[in-house]
Amino acid sequence: MHNVYKYTTMYAIAPAPSLQGRHFLQASDFSSAEIRAVLSLAGYLKSRRSGEQLTMLRGKTLGMLFEKPSLRTRVSFEVGMTQLGGQVMFASGAEFMVGSRETPEDAARVLSRYVDAIVVRTHAHEPLERFAHAATVPTINGLSAEAHPCQALADLLTIQERFGALAGLTIAYIGDAGNNVAKSLAEAAVLCGVTVHFGAPASHSAKESFLAHLQRLGKPHGATARAFRNPTRAVRGVDVVYTDVWTSMGEEALKERNAASLIPYAITQELLAYAQPHSIFMHCLPAHRGEEVSAAVIDGSQSVVFDQAENRMHAQKALLVALLTDLRGIPV
Repeated sequence: MHNVYKYTTMYAIAPAPSLQGRHFLQASDFSSAEIRAVLSLAGYLKSRRSGEQLTMLRGKTLGMLFEKPSLRTRVSFEVGMTQLGGQVMFASGAEFMVGSRETPEDAARVLSRYVDAIVVRTHAHEPLERFAHAATVPTINGLSAEAHPCQALADLLTIQERFGALAGLTIAYIGDAGNNVAKSLAEAAVLCGVTVHFGAPASHSAKESFLAHLQRLGKPHGATARAFRNPTRAVRGVDVVYTDVWTSMGEEALKERNAASLIPYAITQELLAYAQPHSIFMHCLPAHRGEEVSAAVIDGSQSVVFDQAENRMHAQKALLVALLTDLRGIPV
């Protein structure tokens, strides 16, 4: 049996006071201790009844600005903020275009006077950085072309629940190793002592500069990052096998090219068998059964994809509480 982490009798470890008022644009914006603290707080909140949380962010308003469509990100933030007693303002599409209708700086300065925190789901990462630099309230990256840090928090929370601890584990990310999910997951993982294997063809491999960046982040925590061309070698002996769709939103013109390169990297039962017997399969969703993963894997007993999806809400609730309060009244 797996060592499943239980939160029912533990209290959260309070995030560092410096998290209040901070931005969260990429996983490495937080230190190892800060990521672990948010995960602990997420576990605590997950273990409590919703009614006990209604006063945590009462009177607070979360602004959500989405240039790109979403299911899990929007719903998990809206439900999470509501459960914490706050309210949500949502704008999408032509209502909000970073750097198009007005400068990111002007939009950030105005919206900071209306709301207490802002989630931005956008295309290019650089306008988001400009937006956050000008904002006077916490700005959270709900997804950009460069990073998806909220997904990484949910991923690590799910892994921690399953194995009881993070340090010493190994994740194999198979497929497009240069996409935003892969980058954020890898940063958060090595900061928590988790070694990362990338399995990808040359056309979709992690850049050498990014691998060096991961080595620097992971060295103090005993974690490394390696790139493999052979998917079997990347998966052999790992604790977690992770993949994502082969073509990201907005890159549909590359679908045929990506599929031609990545077919050998599809997660099948045969490939998953090279991982540890206790290994789990992860996918951030939405998934394309029969492409990057077989139906037998994603719907099989090793899959935790719906636990991941649920944990988006719990991890983001912890993030909001940490960024918007001093954590008074939360037992630590």
